[in-house]
Amino acid sequence: MKKIHTLLILIVAFVLTGCGVYSFTGASVPPEAKTVSVQYFPNNANLVYPMLSSMLTNTLRDYFMNQTTLSEVANNGDLAIEGEIVGYETAPTAITGDQTAALNRLTITVNVRFFNRFDETKNFEQKFSQYEDYPSSQDLNSVQETLSNTIVEKLCEDIFNKAVVNW
Repeated sequence: MKKIHTLLILIVAFVLTGCGVYSFTGASVPPEAKTVSVQYFPNNANLVYPMLSSMLTNTLRDYFMNQTTLSEVANNGDLAIEGEIVGYETAPTAITGDQTAALNRLTITVNVRFFNRFDETKNFEQKFSQYEDYPSSQDLNSVQETLSNTIVEKLCEDIFNKAVVNW
């Protein structure tokens, strides 16, 4: 029984290593890729939250550094990401019986361009959008940092998954 168990572990190990670079985060990075570059995301939205560009850019960089073995370079990485923030909006989402909003929704939209130097079929340009709801009794200024952080985390996960997780 012990030999069968050991054999099974060896087979699984060979299968996983035979499919390119595999990580337990699910990232499938081409074995020849060694670097990633994430350019600054300017805020081109009509409503501008000044901290958002830095927040998004840094979180996306951290995402790739923490979940892959790629090294960060300023420009021309083997994998390259660039884009811009194109939407930052708040709108009522849940209307009560007396026609007032019970909840408001903050939505952030980013346009992303991804380039894979080794496999151009993986290149894409896509808009990603995420939101968080907050009580209408709260002023956006009092919750916007927390909401923006949460939304940026979701956006970075979506971008990362689209770029290097082939699920």
